[in-house]
Amino acid sequence: MPNEQVILELDNRGVARLTMNRPEVHNAFDDVIIAKLRAALAEVRENSAARVLVLQSAGKNFSAGADLNWMRSMADKNYQENVEDAGELGALMWELDQLPIPTIALVNGAAFGGAVGLVACCDMAIAEERASFCLSEVKIGLIPAVISPYVVRALGEPAARRYMLTAERFFAAEAYRLGLVDIVAAADSSLETELEPLLTALLANSPAAIKACKNLIQHVSNHPLNPDVVAETARRIAEIRVSAEGQEGLSSFLEKRAPAWLAANTTSATDGNK
Repeated sequence: MPNEQVILELDNRGVARLTMNRPEVHNAFDDVIIAKLRAALAEVRENSAARVLVLQSAGKNFSAGADLNWMRSMADKNYQENVEDAGELGALMWELDQLPIPTIALVNGAAFGGAVGLVACCDMAIAEERASFCLSEVKIGLIPAVISPYVVRALGEPAARRYMLTAERFFAAEAYRLGLVDIVAAADSSLETELEPLLTALLANSPAAIKACKNLIQHVSNHPLNPDVVAETARRIAEIRVSAEGQEGLSSFLEKRAPAWLAANTTSATDGNK
């Protein structure tokens, strides 16, 4: 891979690959890496050709979490400087969580500390069978604060209480049982092998509907069920029905033909193979 610490690539299908590329330090992140990841997410958000984001890492481990030298520097900062510093990591988590297109984490090796937050912010996660996870902050007198909304949501409160308080290491099978991971790649398989069916399924769907559906999930998850939510869901389905892709999807279904977005994606993939 190139020497860049963060690499963003977009293929002809619209699959964006965001790679943390610091294998020499187990892809630990600091303020520089956080800024680079945020910039890459902004680039993906603004690129209408991007349809899926895959978050991955080079080397043997997904990420060791916070870089040791970065943590050392934080100890020398005052309270306000630490608030601002933590705010940058918080912004990264928020921006990944709120990205309008589907996101998939590929977890190889270890994911420690803040790296568990990155996984929890993604819509889906695939982990190697040997992958391990650890919310290790309390071991060094800290707490997993800025990642906690996403980790608690992913694990559920009972499991979060255990693994945040004990800092125990747990493995892919347990992460799958708890819902942090969706697919575990067996020893005779690979992350890429398990990824492809997900990409195929996502790319077959309406790009506009995918974005609207992801936003819908976020909305209903954060509001109590009441007449306002019922009215909002009715408004949203009406809006998508009269949209260009909604009309095309209904027409193609009734006419028993492939929708325009699927035909366009097939053409793009064919052109890319020439």
